[in-house]
Amino acid sequence: MSSEVGPAIRDDTLGALEREVAVLIRRARRAIGHRARLVHPDLHPAAYLMLALLLEQGPLRPSEVAEVFDLDKGAVSRQVQQLVDLGLVSRSPDPADGRASIIETTPLARKAMAEVVDERRARLKSRLDEWDDRALSEFVESLGRYNSALEG
Repeated sequence: MSSEVGPAIRDDTLGALEREVAVLIRRARRAIGHRARLVHPDLHPAAYLMLALLLEQGPLRPSEVAEVFDLDKGAVSRQVQQLVDLGLVSRSPDPADGRASIIETTPLARKAMAEVVDERRARLKSRLDEWDDRALSEFVESLGRYNSALEG
């Protein structure tokens, strides 16, 4: 796709994009930490992300979780153990391979995460109240295109 602006202006715009994405990442990290504490005061943010993945995708093997997050199995194992210890995840043998296990969310986790989603959605709605529906839809579409462009 050809650019309608000069290379220097495009470089400035890309630099601004990088800065805004950095702000977004910092805010997201803070938000994830806050959400983790809402689920359980001792929940580590990385374990919160794994819990969210299990809610979204259903029961998984820890090796599948490791693959999604590009983490070593030991790191995932420690986070899974925390989730089990907090009563947020149960572990059972994989029926397809008894050597492996399957992890899934507990009712306690599903209830706590639903409350976090409700709180998060209310906050987002309040913060973006001044955006009209079209602007919000265009932003979501642009963010999707951005994420797709950076995939792989």
